[in-house]
Amino acid sequence: LKVLRHEEFEEGCKASCNGPYDGKWSKTMVGYGPEDNHFVAELTYNYGIGEYRLGNDFLGITLVSSQAVSNAKKMGWPLKEVTSGVFEAEAPGGYKFYLEDKEQPKQDPVLKVTLGVSNLQKSVSYWSGLLGMKIYEKDEEKQRALLGYADNQCKLELKAVGGAVDHGTAFGRIAFSCAKEELPNIEALMKKENQKILTPLVSLDTPGKATVQVVILADPDGHEICFVGDEAFRELSKVDPNGGKLLDDAMAADKSDKWFADHNRKKVSA
Repeated sequence: LKVLRHEEFEEGCKASCNGPYDGKWSKTMVGYGPEDNHFVAELTYNYGIGEYRLGNDFLGITLVSSQAVSNAKKMGWPLKEVTSGVFEAEAPGGYKFYLEDKEQPKQDPVLKVTLGVSNLQKSVSYWSGLLGMKIYEKDEEKQRALLGYADNQCKLELKAVGGAVDHGTAFGRIAFSCAKEELPNIEALMKKENQKILTPLVSLDTPGKATVQVVILADPDGHEICFVGDEAFRELSKVDPNGGKLLDDAMAADKSDKWFADHNRKKVSA
């Protein structure tokens, strides 16, 4: 994965992009290609937070890359073969990745993101009936469904967890871009259907970059869903050739680990 852009913020986001934290934070976008035509992950870092408690809400990301499998083996990174040719790897924060040991395709190699749900039918009705996703697969026996907005895009997999969904303190959100004029319509539909709106239509600033408009929703299990106006987002999401250096500089300037060690204190747990 490549660093596509890195941004630093002096205070918490008014749309809770960095979670329910008020302090300094940063975000780093990483992916196999530009945000216009690839799934990308937004890694948020809250200065001073030492660890987060994982829940059962985010069940993993599946991608196709024999190179990733090879890299893991060379580095001695633990891999567990869960089905033939598919390996489970765990990132330092505990997040799961499922690596298909096949040649990386020319298009986006990220196949799907899997979220845990408490009631499969209710969640499928929300994501397909209200949000307009196409149902690609549905397996009642295995209690899973695969949905998406386009054949050539990363899919969303919903998988029943056999009980309530626990978001822990490490939860994130799924984001989609759409035409800016669609945002008020999405908000109006959710109000009409008595669905939860976490953040009504609002503008978000990024220092030195474009201001984007977003609406943030919550599905029946509280998974956060962000719809962002595409026009400004395309400007904001341009690949920054200096992104990697900005990230390196920020990590070098972050002396919090040393400060906590010098004062014989631990970073707080979220």
